[in-house]
Amino acid sequence: MSTSVPIGTALTAGTAGTAGTAGTAGTAGAVGYAAVAAQILVVVAGAPLLTGWMRQVRARLEGRAGAGVLQPWRDTRKLLRKESITPVGTGPAFRAAPALLVATTVVAAALVPLLSTDTPVSSHADLIVVVALIALGTFALALAGLDTGTAFGGMGASREMTIAALVEPTILLSVFALSIPAGTTNIPAIVSGAAHEPARLASPAGLLAAAALAVAVIAETGRIPVDNPSTHLELTMIHEAMTLEYAGPDLALVELGAQMRLTLLLGLLSSLFAPWAIATSGSWAALAIALVAFAAKVCVLAAVLAAAEVLWAKVRLFRVPELLAGSFLLALLAVAASYFLNGAGS
Repeated sequence: MSTSVPIGTALTAGTAGTAGTAGTAGTAGAVGYAAVAAQILVVVAGAPLLTGWMRQVRARLEGRAGAGVLQPWRDTRKLLRKESITPVGTGPAFRAAPALLVATTVVAAALVPLLSTDTPVSSHADLIVVVALIALGTFALALAGLDTGTAFGGMGASREMTIAALVEPTILLSVFALSIPAGTTNIPAIVSGAAHEPARLASPAGLLAAAALAVAVIAETGRIPVDNPSTHLELTMIHEAMTLEYAGPDLALVELGAQMRLTLLLGLLSSLFAPWAIATSGSWAALAIALVAFAAKVCVLAAVLAAAEVLWAKVRLFRVPELLAGSFLLALLAVAASYFLNGAGS
């Protein structure tokens, strides 16, 4: 038995349903764009604060008062007021490196799911793309160190590329171990899958990958025991040796780029292995919660790293490749364990 519905009622219901769907999609799209903008803003504006927080934690543990959390922002403001100096004989590589370092980090911050896995650029956030962006910034700074023609610049660039040759494959393999159960190398999909199935992170593959990626992050950001960011001894410098010839706004960009990379990599580590509270849907409330959770997780990781730097000593330069080779082996074991565990599960 059929029931007739007035044409006007049917059209009204259809129009209301279409409008509701369009409104929901529009809201989700707006939240996605807001998430991308928030990720970039929190990395750019929060990076100096995170560095200041780490310095303050170290100062307190060493029995000092410390300069305050806002000191990196004061240093940046002071450098921006000074004059840029370009050494004689340098080419475009030296002048373009600071801006390229910051630009690649900003693009990577937009792609990595720090706050949300549902953004307009999520489909482009492939593992290889993100690692390539990080490597491009490292290569640009190393090329700038070579471009100066100084002994310390060349020495720092050589050491930096030696470390990068071991660090970048470790990052790739560590995240690739998590991509095997997810079935994709798309980082937002990996994080979303881990958020819905936390048991993946407690597996042997997840624990090995976490240890390997932690060592790689320490090496990539130039922290103790691989490098000392506050050293003034030229023979032990790695990152600082490449930036000796920079001054003024260029030095401010280099320092800001290094701080942003630290924030980005700590955020990537927290998103992959502590994906709780990350927004997986287009909701304003979920995005606000994700922002607070991200700040808390990154601050905890930074405090742990700062405390470890107080207790650790910098290893000898010739022992650094052994440490990084060990982390690469852990990442390789993580990939093997993930492959066999998921193969057995299927």
